Amino acid sequence: MNFDQLKGHWTELVGQVRQHWGELNEDEVQQTKGDREQMIGQIQKKYGKTREEAEREFDKFVAGL
Repeated sequence: MNFDQLKGHWTELVGQVRQHWGELNEDEVQQTKGDREQMIGQIQKKYGKTREEAEREFDKFVAGL
């Protein structure tokens, strides 16, 4: 799934995102609206990851969809 498709199906994917990143609450996930940069920022903030780690993790997640 590419990032444009991700945005289009975001409301359907919120549950999968929350399952993968359990520390993110629903509001935090919903606010990103599937935007890659915003999701990476949320992952960094909640999990204390570097930008590069968060990017790799998010890209791997999207590739697996």
